[in-house]
Amino acid sequence: MITAVIIDDDVNIRNGMKGLLSLYAPDIDIIGEGESVASGISIINKLNPQIVFLDIQMNDGTGFDMLEKLSEINGKITSHIVFITAYEQYAIKAFRFSALDFLLKPVAPDDLEKVVSKIRTILEKDDDYSHIDLLLENIRKKADNFKRIALSNSDGIHLLDIVDIIRCESDDNYTKFYIKNRKPILISKTLKEYEEMLTEHGFARIHQSHLINLSYVKSYLKKDGGFVIMNDDVQLPISQRKREQIQAILTKQLI
Repeated sequence: MITAVIIDDDVNIRNGMKGLLSLYAPDIDIIGEGESVASGISIINKLNPQIVFLDIQMNDGTGFDMLEKLSEINGKITSHIVFITAYEQYAIKAFRFSALDFLLKPVAPDDLEKVVSKIRTILEKDDDYSHIDLLLENIRKKADNFKRIALSNSDGIHLLDIVDIIRCESDDNYTKFYIKNRKPILISKTLKEYEEMLTEHGFARIHQSHLINLSYVKSYLKKDGGFVIMNDDVQLPISQRKREQIQAILTKQLI
């Protein structure tokens, strides 16, 4: 059994989560509940659960406040955190860049099953929970110009400086990251998801299969419809649909 606690100030949400978990994840054992930041800290320190299902907004503060205080008290957080939240654009973006799991209210069974399945896989690996520190770093900034990103796969959590990502390549429902001075990393998310996250950080989708960091473009070739040559000497095609847009961007950048 995997131990878990639920921290939410709405008893109906807590009861609903328990019902969903009993139906769709019966190997999750709810060993405690809390309704506030203060009670959450006490329960987590007492029970040391493997998973914490955590509300963002509570009567005496936020889930982020609770994590900050836990980090200050214990020096490190050693539970998997799954936020339960209403839709909040900034917080959701911070979760995605930090590879933190979240469930939108009302919680859908399919989403719950996906999150629990991912955590089961991660529990088989060593996890230093450094992506939680990245989340708190991003939340503290109260801005969305994030400098680092966490990538989660079956090997664990990989923290990267965004400026070190050379390009991303689609591989069916996976994305392969090519990174400066590191081996490629394969992530089980689509390229479209990372296009949405990285476009405002100087990345451009040049093809159905390729998202590139414009800072690593070495040259642009017009032959055969258009290609870019990256700093790692890889030549990548530009799709016909993207040609004019990418040509304008690259012409301006390479002048």
